Formats: sequence, structure tokens, C-alpha cells
Amino acid sequence: QVQLVESGGALVQPGGSLRLSCSASGFISEYRAIGWFRQAPGKEREGISCITFNDGGTYYADSVKDRFTISRDNAKNTVYLQMHSLKLEDTAVYYCAMGYSAVVLTKGPLVAPGYDSWGRGTQVTVSS
Repeated sequence: QVQLVESGGALVQPGGSLRLSCSASGFISEYRAIGWFRQAPGKEREGISCITFNDGGTYYADSVKDRFTISRDNAKNTVYLQMHSLKLEDTAVYYCAMGYSAVVLTKGPLVAPGYDSWGRGTQVTVSS
């Protein structure tokens, strides 16, 4: 069973930047994908980005497009979420999740059902 650990969450001012990391333990197949989700208090979980390992395809929600960038460090088994121009509404617990690419893409890269492993989350707070 793959274990995922998120890190990098912090308190940041509006307009600031932050980089989140999702570290995966064990062997990670090229047939996998990792997605980032977030959940703000009182709101539903939102899928915001995904990367598929076999082709490096990336997907973004409109709410973060052009501000967030997902990337992968193969050697470190780590996926990053670089966040720029942070807004108050980006405040949430951020989770990473892993699934098989074929399942993720069939069910939708930004929805939860395609993913089978989840991390515990890291808190991002955007506040002045």
C-alpha cells in the first residue's frame, strides 16, 4: 500500500507563493497519477490539479489555472504543487491522492472516485 505524505502548508499573505510536496513511499508505477485536492471549512472537497506519470499530462481546475503548477520529481517520488498569487479563498486543507491513470482519467482527473490512496493533508492559510 502506497503511503502519501503532504508537507509545505503554511500561513501566507495574499499574493504570496507556497510550494506543497506530496511524498510517496514505495515503488510508484508509471501507470499511476497523483492529484491535489483541497477542502475549506464548510465547503466540499475540490479537485484542483492532477499529473499522470506515463506521459506527464497535467490538469487544472479553472480556479487555480495560471496560478498553480503541478510537477513531479521522479528521483524523489515526490509531486509538487507550486502556488502563486495566492488568494484568501485558497485557504484550505490540501490533500494529495494517487490512483491508476486509466481509472483517474476515466472518472475524471479532478474528482475523488478515481483515486485509491490519500494523504492526511496540510493546512494552507492565506491571510493578511
